[in-house]
Amino acid sequence: MRRPLAPLWLSTPSRWSALPQRQARGVLALVALLVLASWLALLSPGPPPVSHDPANRGDDQADVVLYEGIVEGVRHGGNYYRVAAEALRAGNYPLRPFVTFRLPTLAVVQAALPEWAVLVLLWLLAGAVFVAWYNRLAPAFVRWPPRIIALALLAGSMMAFVQPELASFHEIWAGLLVALSLAVRRPGRWVEAVALALAAVLIRETAALYVGVMAVIALAEDEHREALGWAAVAVVLAVAVACHANAVAQVVRPLDAASPGWSGMLGFGFFVRTISISTAIGLAPLWLAAPLVALAMAGWASWREPLGLRVFATLAAYALLLSVFGRTDTFYWGLLIAPMFLVGLAFALDGMRDLIVGALDARRITVTRMVR
Repeated sequence: MRRPLAPLWLSTPSRWSALPQRQARGVLALVALLVLASWLALLSPGPPPVSHDPANRGDDQADVVLYEGIVEGVRHGGNYYRVAAEALRAGNYPLRPFVTFRLPTLAVVQAALPEWAVLVLLWLLAGAVFVAWYNRLAPAFVRWPPRIIALALLAGSMMAFVQPELASFHEIWAGLLVALSLAVRRPGRWVEAVALALAAVLIRETAALYVGVMAVIALAEDEHREALGWAAVAVVLAVAVACHANAVAQVVRPLDAASPGWSGMLGFGFFVRTISISTAIGLAPLWLAAPLVALAMAGWASWREPLGLRVFATLAAYALLLSVFGRTDTFYWGLLIAPMFLVGLAFALDGMRDLIVGALDARRITVTRMVR
């Protein structure tokens, strides 16, 4: 084992600071492969281009307009499932299988509130996420400049989550709740994290992948009570989805369109493209944004804190989900992990320095025996 180098930005050495040379070279090779794979985004299909013309909002944000119409229908006294079925038919969306219908939670809550109250709730939730992550990130950095950079990266990750026109988008709310759940979970204190995750999955059931990741890590750490808490979320979601499927069956007709399926098999490059679209690095050319996605993931893996491992495992799980099952019109799944994604770049500096130094370490110890 080599002696850890003094951190550049972090309060404590990175996870890779004391790796033996062979292991450092192996991890560095994996990071290099991840960076190279990220450039597959240049070959990956993406969503249709946005015109940014207000007159074309129905085409640019078709899903958002759909959800807004459903909320309005429920607000005026309509039954959620009947309103949603008619809106899906009118927009030429598939109605089968039942998962093409969103769970009614968000639409029913929004329909019960005035529009200004919905926006206030969204901004309060986004503010809570920012404050919670500030509290977790501040002790990780020794000086104010890297701390400010980390907060700027956090803000860049959350750009999409404070836009009023996306308030009816389910992934916006679920992504913020997942981010807040991760931030408030601490060793021995998991009830709040589980409760927030339950709210997330009842808004968007694809947040269940995060619940599964947290349950597996809790079991690996012998946190059996916490693992039961995450399992309870899965049970509640299963009951809710079963009731949801039954309700959908009452409004779907035999000739309604069916979904083409979710086996997109678009690869890791598509995942990189979705994260680029969902965060501030989408403002940069894709050839530059792509390796930043890979380095952000590597940065989270390099943070020695248990939270770093949990975030990295969650990002990796959704990377696999989008790579295998994502389609060009489901790019918004990336919003479920976007709110804290870019912060990993703040950890990447120390992590990559430690890997490179460890991989190039050529020190040798010579033992000389002297005979008198």
